[in-house]
Amino acid sequence: RRIVILGKTGVGKSSLANTIFGEKLFKTYPGLNSGTRECEAQTRSVKGRNLTLIDTPGFFDTGRAEEDTKAEILRCITECAPGPHAFLIVLKAERYTEHEKSIIEKVGDYFSEEALKYATVLFTHGDQLEELKIEEFVDQNDAMKDLVKKCGNRYHVIDNKYWNENRKDENRNNQFQVEELLKTIDKIMLANKGSCYTNELLQAVQEKIKREEEEIRKSSGNMSVEEIRKKAKASVFKRFLIKLAGVTTGALIGALCGKDVMIGQVCTALQISAEQNSLRQAINLTTGAAGAIVD
Repeated sequence: RRIVILGKTGVGKSSLANTIFGEKLFKTYPGLNSGTRECEAQTRSVKGRNLTLIDTPGFFDTGRAEEDTKAEILRCITECAPGPHAFLIVLKAERYTEHEKSIIEKVGDYFSEEALKYATVLFTHGDQLEELKIEEFVDQNDAMKDLVKKCGNRYHVIDNKYWNENRKDENRNNQFQVEELLKTIDKIMLANKGSCYTNELLQAVQEKIKREEEEIRKSSGNMSVEEIRKKAKASVFKRFLIKLAGVTTGALIGALCGKDVMIGQVCTALQISAEQNSLRQAINLTTGAAGAIVD
């Protein structure tokens, strides 16, 4: 299961990933102006499930260097190819402000309806709810309710700092909440027949990685499958990175999240549209949209 974790800087994406894994694999940083600088993927077995969590920098942030952000979005696309089995849209369970509103609006701008079928809203800093139930918190704001509804009414809450101990109240216990989250991801996969979300861009990147793996394998010596895969991803990432000069960060995020127009823009910039024409036709015939399902 490949799971992409998205959200602004400071919401606790890396801590969330550590909580899910039950160990500190991702670096965490104190303060609102720090945070993950590079997209990173880690794989572990959790409660009988093989999970790959893809931690991302704040793609929805403002003020980050454009070129740095584009590079990390491309790295995310490369890491999750041929596509994620789930998106986790991470928000803080705190007072709703104009900034939070802008983040929700950006999610709406970038995500296609097809991709939202694979998305779950995950609230962090649950301790700030105090006695308020998460259902009551969501109901307080129409924009929040609308986002959750578009995500199939899927949402969960954790607290990376205060809910790690085993408490009698399971609703304020991270172990229980992680189990519920994993069940939700299971349901997403079941509804989508065990396949991941994909689109033309993600499929094209996957094909490039496979071809690169074949070339590396010819002279790999004693390299493991994992090492070959890692080297192939790095090669494809480097090759595509130099072609992104005319692509905006918004187009890249939109391409990852299934917006048709943005997928086309990025595919054109990466010079893969003509090569993937047969794939595009197959996707259009089977789904009538940007999204399709593959293993």
